[in-house]
Amino acid sequence: MIQSLAPDRDATPAQAAASREAAIAAITEFLAFKLGDEEYGIDILRVQEIRSYEEPTRFANTPAFIKGVINLRGVIVPIIDMRIKFNLAEVTYDTFTVVIVLTIGKQVVGMVVDGVSDVITLTPEQLRPVPEFSSTIGSDHLLAIGSVADRMLILLDIEKLMSSSEMGLVAQVVQ
Repeated sequence: MIQSLAPDRDATPAQAAASREAAIAAITEFLAFKLGDEEYGIDILRVQEIRSYEEPTRFANTPAFIKGVINLRGVIVPIIDMRIKFNLAEVTYDTFTVVIVLTIGKQVVGMVVDGVSDVITLTPEQLRPVPEFSSTIGSDHLLAIGSVADRMLILLDIEKLMSSSEMGLVAQVVQ
């Protein structure tokens, strides 16, 4: 089970913002990856490895975004297709499709993306707050918008996202 370090879901907006700011201050390097036309970033310290996509073993009665599991050197790893989770119009598997293997708490999880580009170091001056709007990603799963030259990265709180009840992978830990 993944233990979430995320604040309580009953936290006030000010407490959630303070928690988000603390998380951003602790992270300076992000792995940039593509989902459709958008570029995202996650804490590089959560990344165990990047692998080419291989068809996982499917389980019955799981959400469509949970593709199944793979055996990674003796560890059974659930594979989540973030393109399906984020409701992208077209999901294709090609030579650029990769699985980012993450370590979240004691759990190893694979996340399918359209491709990875680089590791980016961001300063606090390059981070902008996330505007409030309705989307397939809860605003509490977003850290900030990173701005690098002409690129904008949507910075995900991958630990909070993967340990959320909507993912169905882990039990919530109350703090």
